[in-house]
This record gives sequence, structure tokens and C-alpha cells, in this order.
Amino acid sequence: MIKQVDGVPVQPRHRASCHCGAVELELELPDGIVDPRRCDCSICRRKGAVVASVPLAGLHVVKGADQLKLYQFNTRVARHYFCGNCGIYTHHQRRSNPQQYGYNVGCLQGINPLKIDGVVTEDGVNHPSDAARS
Repeated sequence: MIKQVDGVPVQPRHRASCHCGAVELELELPDGIVDPRRCDCSICRRKGAVVASVPLAGLHVVKGADQLKLYQFNTRVARHYFCGNCGIYTHHQRRSNPQQYGYNVGCLQGINPLKIDGVVTEDGVNHPSDAARS
């Protein structure tokens, strides 16, 4: 659990936004940023974001739902959302746990994810769901 980053507190209800501000989210983070990580799957390598997760009920689009674009690939289980104006990835419904959203920690207002020590990289190339299909 990370309750503050570089002196900036993570609020229990924290705002997040894309770069241009067209999309705003409100995240319920009562325990702060939990389990921040990167993934090395094909899409995550390209977007390079530090992500953390919340239950589906813990993420609310408060502005710009009409600006969000959806991208799906491969099994089409994960639902990746990004701003149609500035292109910033804001969140995704997770493939490994569809009851959660992964969110871009870099979108949290005031939080610099590059200041979080020890961010691990998960093995998304060898996803457990793919092994079940082989």
C-alpha cells in the first residue's frame, strides 16, 4: 500500500485524468495505491504505464465518457480505454480479473509514478489464460 508519493498524499477518493482533461475519473483508494506494477504483454510494453487495480465499483467516469475509446485484442476479454482526443490510456477492465479495473497511476492528479520505488513487471507474455487454451 502506498499512501503518498514524493510527499503527495493519495486521497481515499482520488481524481485522475487524461492529458487534455477531457476524461476524468474518480477512484476509490481507501488503502492508497495497492500493488503498483508494469506488465510485459504486447500492449503494456507499448504503453509503458505503471498500473494498479480497483474493484469495478471503485472507478467512476465523472467526465468524458463520450471521449473514451475502447480497444480489445487477442481474447477480447480485457477492455482497454483511452482518451479519443489526447490518446492517453486511462484504465482497463482486466483479463486476469474481470472484476477489477487496472488504472494508469500516471493519471492520478499530483502523483508521479516514476517516484514509486520497487515497481515490479509482471509476465503478461505468458498469461495463465493462454496456457489453458493451448
